[in-house]
Amino acid sequence: MISAEKKQKVIADLQNDKKDTGSPAVQVGILTERIKELTEHLKANKHDFMARRGLLQMVGKRKRLLKYIAANDSQEYLALIKKLGIRR
Repeated sequence: MISAEKKQKVIADLQNDKKDTGSPAVQVGILTERIKELTEHLKANKHDFMARRGLLQMVGKRKRLLKYIAANDSQEYLALIKKLGIRR
């Protein structure tokens, strides 16, 4: 689980305005941080299959959100994946 400070930092980097905490771009950023942390956990705990399942669910949700962003605004999509370091 990501810390509150890390989550606030991600939200501040990706929000459109001061009150924006749930836009698709912000959701993708939060999911990306959670995926990074869970990936590190799974490197140390190879047999944690429930965590692996949760990781796959998060990756799928992030993929759906990115697909939605790409369909609505391709420039925003390209900027977001570049900013977060996600492969296309």
